[in-house]
Amino acid sequence: MSVRELYVKGARVWIPDPEQVWRFAELTKDYKDNVVAVIYEDAQVINSSTTEEFKVKSDEDLPPLRNPDILLGENDLTSLSYLHEPAVLYNLQVRFCNHNAIYTYCGIVLVAINPYDELPIYGPDTISAYRGHNMGDLDPHIFAVAEEAFTQMERENKDQSIIVSGESGAGKTVSAKYAMRYFASVGGAADSETHVEKKILASNPIMEAIGNAKTTRNDNSSRFGKYIELDFTQSYAIMGANMRTYLLEKSRVVFQAPDERNYHIFYQLCAVASEEKLKHLRLGAPETFHYLNQGRQAVPQVTPRKKRKGHQDNFHYLNQGFSPHIDGVDDGADFHETCQAFNLLGIHEKSQDQIYRILAGILHLGNVTVEESGTDSSSISKGDEALQIASDLFGVDVDDLRKWLCHRKIVSGREVFNKPMTVTEATFSRDALSKHIYAKLFDWIVSEINKCFAAKTKPYRFIGVLDIYGFETFEINSFEQFCINYANEKLQQQFNQHVFKLEQEEYVKEQIEWEFINFYDNQPCIDLIESKLGILDLLDEECRMPKGSDQSWVEKLYDKCKKWDHFSKPRLSNTSFVIAHFADKVGYECAGFLEKNRDTVSEECVNILKSSQYPLVRALFTEKAKGAQTKVKVMPAGPAKSKDMRKSVGSQFRESLSLLMATLNSTTPHYVRCIKPNDDKMAFTFDPTRAIQQLRACGVLETVRISAAGYPSRWTYNEFLCRYRVLCNSRDIQRNDVRVTCQKIISNMISDEDKFKFGRTKIFFRAGQVAYMEKLRADKLCACGVMIQKNVRMFIVRKRYRTMRSAAMTIQRYSRGMVARRRVHHMRQTAAAIKIQACMRGWLKRVRYQRLKYTVIRLQSRARGTWARQRFEHMRRVRACIVIQKHIRKYLAVKHFRMAVRGFITLQGLVRCFLARRMLKKLKIEAKSIEHQKKLNKGLENKIISLQQKLTEMKQENSNIKVYKEEITTLKSQVVEMKSLENQLKGSTNRVTELEALVTKLTGEVEFERGEKMDILTQKEQAEKDNRELVERLNTENARLTEELNEAQKEEVLRQGEELLRKKFEAEKQQIIMESSEEKAAYQRLLAEYNRLEQKNDILEEQLAKVKGGSHKRSASNVSNSGASDTPTELVRDDIMDLSSMMGDEDVGYGSVRSRMSENSDSSRNLENIEWESPQKIPNADIKIQVPEKLQELEMENAKLKDDLNRLRKSIADSEPQNNQVQEFMKQFEALQDELERRREECIQLRTVLANRSHDIRSLTENSYGKDVDIVNEDGELAVAYQTQKQVNRQLEEELKTEKMRHRETESEYKSELERLRRDNERQQKLLSQNLSKGGGSHPEALLQSEIMRLTSENLNLQGQVDSLTEQLKKYKRTLKAYAKKLKETSGADPSDLLDVTNNENDVMPVIRKKEREYMGMFEYDRSDEMQIIRVLIYELKPRVAVTFLPGLPAYILFMCIRHTDHINDDEKVRSLLNNIVNGVKRVIKKRHEDLDSTVLWLSNTLRLLHNLKQYSGDKAFQAENTVKQNEQSLKNFDLSEYRQVLSDIAVWIYNGVIKLMEEKVQPLIVPSILEHEAIAGLSGNKPGGMRGRAGSVARELESPVEPQKALDLLLKEMTQFYRTLAMFGTDPELITQVFRQIFYFICAGSLNNLLLRKDMCHWSKGMQIRYNLSHLEQWTRDMRLHESGVTDTLAPIIQAAQLLQARKTDDDVHSICDMCDKLSVSQIIKILNLYTPADEFEERVPISFIHKIQTKLQERAEGEQAQATLLMNTKFAFPVRFPFNPSSIHLEDIELPDSLNLSMLKKV
Repeated sequence: MSVRELYVKGARVWIPDPEQVWRFAELTKDYKDNVVAVIYEDAQVINSSTTEEFKVKSDEDLPPLRNPDILLGENDLTSLSYLHEPAVLYNLQVRFCNHNAIYTYCGIVLVAINPYDELPIYGPDTISAYRGHNMGDLDPHIFAVAEEAFTQMERENKDQSIIVSGESGAGKTVSAKYAMRYFASVGGAADSETHVEKKILASNPIMEAIGNAKTTRNDNSSRFGKYIELDFTQSYAIMGANMRTYLLEKSRVVFQAPDERNYHIFYQLCAVASEEKLKHLRLGAPETFHYLNQGRQAVPQVTPRKKRKGHQDNFHYLNQGFSPHIDGVDDGADFHETCQAFNLLGIHEKSQDQIYRILAGILHLGNVTVEESGTDSSSISKGDEALQIASDLFGVDVDDLRKWLCHRKIVSGREVFNKPMTVTEATFSRDALSKHIYAKLFDWIVSEINKCFAAKTKPYRFIGVLDIYGFETFEINSFEQFCINYANEKLQQQFNQHVFKLEQEEYVKEQIEWEFINFYDNQPCIDLIESKLGILDLLDEECRMPKGSDQSWVEKLYDKCKKWDHFSKPRLSNTSFVIAHFADKVGYECAGFLEKNRDTVSEECVNILKSSQYPLVRALFTEKAKGAQTKVKVMPAGPAKSKDMRKSVGSQFRESLSLLMATLNSTTPHYVRCIKPNDDKMAFTFDPTRAIQQLRACGVLETVRISAAGYPSRWTYNEFLCRYRVLCNSRDIQRNDVRVTCQKIISNMISDEDKFKFGRTKIFFRAGQVAYMEKLRADKLCACGVMIQKNVRMFIVRKRYRTMRSAAMTIQRYSRGMVARRRVHHMRQTAAAIKIQACMRGWLKRVRYQRLKYTVIRLQSRARGTWARQRFEHMRRVRACIVIQKHIRKYLAVKHFRMAVRGFITLQGLVRCFLARRMLKKLKIEAKSIEHQKKLNKGLENKIISLQQKLTEMKQENSNIKVYKEEITTLKSQVVEMKSLENQLKGSTNRVTELEALVTKLTGEVEFERGEKMDILTQKEQAEKDNRELVERLNTENARLTEELNEAQKEEVLRQGEELLRKKFEAEKQQIIMESSEEKAAYQRLLAEYNRLEQKNDILEEQLAKVKGGSHKRSASNVSNSGASDTPTELVRDDIMDLSSMMGDEDVGYGSVRSRMSENSDSSRNLENIEWESPQKIPNADIKIQVPEKLQELEMENAKLKDDLNRLRKSIADSEPQNNQVQEFMKQFEALQDELERRREECIQLRTVLANRSHDIRSLTENSYGKDVDIVNEDGELAVAYQTQKQVNRQLEEELKTEKMRHRETESEYKSELERLRRDNERQQKLLSQNLSKGGGSHPEALLQSEIMRLTSENLNLQGQVDSLTEQLKKYKRTLKAYAKKLKETSGADPSDLLDVTNNENDVMPVIRKKEREYMGMFEYDRSDEMQIIRVLIYELKPRVAVTFLPGLPAYILFMCIRHTDHINDDEKVRSLLNNIVNGVKRVIKKRHEDLDSTVLWLSNTLRLLHNLKQYSGDKAFQAENTVKQNEQSLKNFDLSEYRQVLSDIAVWIYNGVIKLMEEKVQPLIVPSILEHEAIAGLSGNKPGGMRGRAGSVARELESPVEPQKALDLLLKEMTQFYRTLAMFGTDPELITQVFRQIFYFICAGSLNNLLLRKDMCHWSKGMQIRYNLSHLEQWTRDMRLHESGVTDTLAPIIQAAQLLQARKTDDDVHSICDMCDKLSVSQIIKILNLYTPADEFEERVPISFIHKIQTKLQERAEGEQAQATLLMNTKFAFPVRFPFNPSSIHLEDIELPDSLNLSMLKKV
């Protein structure tokens, strides 16, 4: 790429201008022949098209190119593609004037422009915003430089320094002050007693008061240089500081230029002179000031001010500048601030009073009037009040001071002479003494401040802040300017070396080849000043000369320094010399150099001050500190050298400067260059001339030049590919190797390999290459845009052309139609005339012809009529005969047919009756099967569907028939027309023969029309035939449909019959079930009979034993009786066991015990109601053992019922295969069938057993007693056993009846459920068929809703059925256990078994559980166990264990302990317990304050304890939701409202800790997730970046921050974890809402503050990304059900900021933008608009006029919104926390202590 390729027509360049420095211009033609033709842009604005042409010597002299508009206003000057002076100047001007941005990076330098206005960008929120961010991440700021220095000190463990320079009024002091404020904020000491950081900040008011003054360029200009070292500990907390000062401007004490002031401290003293503590300074009585009168005489043009007591105009040292006031500055308030600073630094009031005395003494000393007393002598009047006051204030003798102010001592050998001084010399001596006193006081105050700052131990690291004057050049430059510029030469040398070093390190790190960069080396200039026989050496030599003078010194300079290139002599002056500094050539006047370098003062005056009565005055002049910046020297009288001679001011300054440079070289420097924008101190006004002078002087342009000489533009490979992907083809992209792809892109654009270098991670470009690539990219995008526009415009034009063409064709068509219609109309008129003529002629011929025709026709008609009537009569007779024959034949046929039909019908009826009977039997069999019904229904449904289809086809055919009818009507009308034509043709055939030609022609036409008529007739006949066929077909179809409908009706009748049959089957099923129940009852009766027989058997055995043994024992009948009585108890016991197993730990079983006792009582009551009769009342009681004969019948019925049940089950299962409830019902039937089969087998076994037993018993009795069996029951025991067994059997029958009724109810429920399911199924099928018939997408909501309702009802019903079936299953199990036990007892158990049962009678008795006592909801404990309880519940309780308990369980336990102390009314015990609880919670939180689970656990428990104290306090306000029991448990004796307040404060403290923990975890994720996360990667694009680009930050690579693409997921994950933690420990929902409201505010504040400080984020695509990211947070709140509580309202500012970035920004949108951004402050809206940068150069920038309109509109907001005037949101703001009262529904008496807590010392009361 050659230079000429860039200088083409349309290229924008910079042209030098004497007024504007640089001026915009645009090339009007391509550059060639060394001629450049331009037109200025401002000339275009004023419609001037003047083109200027000028020649250049070579391509190197071409005017500088302008950067693309997309790079305007960049944060870093090195990111500009073209790095040169006009680009730097214009970029600074755009940022300062348009964006109100006062800070700009220039590589490693921060350029700060003084705004002359207060800006809200230095608050604590701004400090927090920059903390932890690398330099370049956010917008340029002094805090960014301070953070970079602090971070490098932490990371690299190396001392740092910040060099702040600039000319007076540029803002150096303010910048240094804000840097120290930042260090004091981020490095605050942990020791609350020292507050070192506060002392450092407090030193600023003192140093500004004694070292700052108003100048013509600055109202608060520092008149000294200072270097402050901030010392840090190993933990990087400030531990101390040290201050070094340089070159105090002492001359300002005695002299001020016009519009300038003395040091601020003097004016502050005068402002408060009337205060009581300062009256002794005697700053009043202005008429006593002699010099004031002289000053007015010397300056008669100045109007004298009104004399006021204590006013600064009364003092000569304060009124020389005639500018005693500063607008907006209150000297009195500043004085009080200075006093407070003295107090904070530990300078006691006595020392402060002496300081004020010395300062007032200096003022009064300046008012001393020296009078001329002779030719070469002077004197001071004894009545001079100023001298007296000054002497009193200094504490010295007034006469001695008066003497030695006007005399001097000369030592000559051994003699001493006192020589009087002239008025001029005496005045100079007085002023020198004043300056010396002030300098000594300044040094003493600095030393005291350093003592206050001094650390007790050696500092670990330090950060130095150098606030030093910048390069100065005035019309008359003296010794001060020489020293200042000398210091700047040294600093510039160090700066150049550091910049070059950084460039070299960057190239080495990226492993690229680099060449040595030539930069300006100012070492020759430094050698000129400080080398041997240099300027300072010659100056010191001349000062040592007895008669040395400024003139002789400058002549030596002309002679000795002419060999230096940087030194020159002016042509028109012999008293000045010129030094070529790095910034500019400066001319110095030699006048005063020697005297200022000597800085002499009278030794006698110093000795007088040494004898002062005030300690501070003596200390100032007796203390000998090394490195003092001033010296005391006796004015020499001859060439002899004094032994007390000290170093000159120049030598001291050189040594201190060397020491400073050594300190700076040992640290890592950071540079801040302050620029003064204008000399009028106007806010945000930029003077390019003044700015360019300072840029050249402060080294910014040198930085730019060094950067431009290397590779200033640097891109990472990914950023480069993302930006310039458009310049390559897809085939050149290699996804797996970005570097190769970038190499291909660059090789296609740049051919010169020296213009770029490929580094390890970056691509380096020479200056201008990025602009060239941007031009290629813009051209490519422009070409793409042109291509798109071309096609769109082509489409629009083509559409317009087609519309116009269509319109033209339409017009032509209508025009041609009109012409054709006119021609046709003429032709019709001609044809009509001819036709009229023809008709007229034809009419005449026709009349003649008709007359002839009439005659002939009359004759023919007569003859033909006669013939026709005869033929008609014959035909009529023939027809009548045929009719008669037809009717006769019909009658005979009908009669025969009816006879046959009657016979057939009779025969068919008989046959059909036979078939119907057979079919009825078959249908009865088939009706039992539901499958048959389904087939019938299915056939009926198919028929109905087919009928519907046929009906639709019929409708379609009817519509077709209607169409045919219409066509037939049309054909009929045509036929009528044809008939009329036929009549005309018939008439035309009989024309006169003379018209043969015409007749022949008409004959042909008639023939043609006759053919058409025949075709029409044929079509008519065909249509009539088709119509008849269609009608016949429709009639046939209608008949068929009618028959099908009749059949359907018959089938419906049949279906109804089947329904009746089905109902009959249901009734039969019920009957079967009832019979089954009866069978069960019979079985029970059989069991009862068996028991009776068994009892009888036992009785007989007992009697037999009596007969054999003779001893009386407990009979077997008693055993049987006890066993029978125990059976219900065992059943109940089984019930209780099952019930307890179901209930688990929820119930103790009171209800079960009561029910069991009631059952026992019922059974005992039944036994008591039995009327026992003695055996004597039953004579001849014969007990016969008979097996029921019905047992055989039951077996047969059982088999029958089994078959019926199988068929019924099969039919029901087949009818509802998909219904789970039906299947479950069938399973239950199968279980019942199995049970019935088992019972039948048991019956058979029992019958066999009973038969055997009966036989055995009868044989036994017959063998024992013979036929006298009655003696077996002689004592009546059999009757008693029988009655007892009967009662038991009756009870069992009642239980079986109950089970039978329940079974029936269950069956009826199942039937109703089946019916309901069937109806639902039919309804769903109907709905589904309707939806399918209407279409697949119609009414899906109704279908889904109905399906959901059905499934919901089914689930509910199934759940209920599951519960009921579970209950029934358990009851059945218990019943089966009882039956099995009973069967075991009745199945032939031997007597030994029965005896075992009798012996274990106590074991089978019911276990009666003791009823638990009612608890009072307290825990009793001993006072000695109190700390153990606190330790277990508070100190040692782990969150992972607490989460397994009831939420708030520790709080409940502690409160129950409190209730016990209240119950026993122990004041000391409750106080001790509460104090230990409070202290324990505090201790745990302090120990585990970094554990979120622990803090949340105790936040929840503290609030629960607080709520319990309120709920049980007895206050009516807290008892609204309590139960009666809870109100009874309220505290009776103590009022714990004070402890409630303490707990509330602790809860607030813990809440703040929780918020802090959450904020610490969320903070590193806010910016990556909200601002940097991109759902669509590369959408926002990247602009060219400089040395301070975000991707180029070394610290960012080392720290490995969160990846933006994963940050949003991590943030949501953290938020979810927070929510789960809060919910897991039972935190109140209202408190959770408050927590996330605070967190969301913190997220909003952090992201918005970061957005307001990042220019790269302010464009529309980033606004869209931010809004998308915020929508995830909003969705998260909806998922967590927090959106209704207004949590997302706190995100409104950042949401509105994102919307503002996306909104249109035209004049029409001003009102909408202002209304939309109601949550943003005015400064925030203006800041975003100022920062807004187009994402591409095709997007227009926000006009300044638009921003002004927005600002004007926003000013109309209500004054109440002025609180939003701050720029950044307060990240420390916290919403007031509220703890809503949340009463507990848990009863205290129900709380149990978990075993894991090991609180055995607590006893529940």
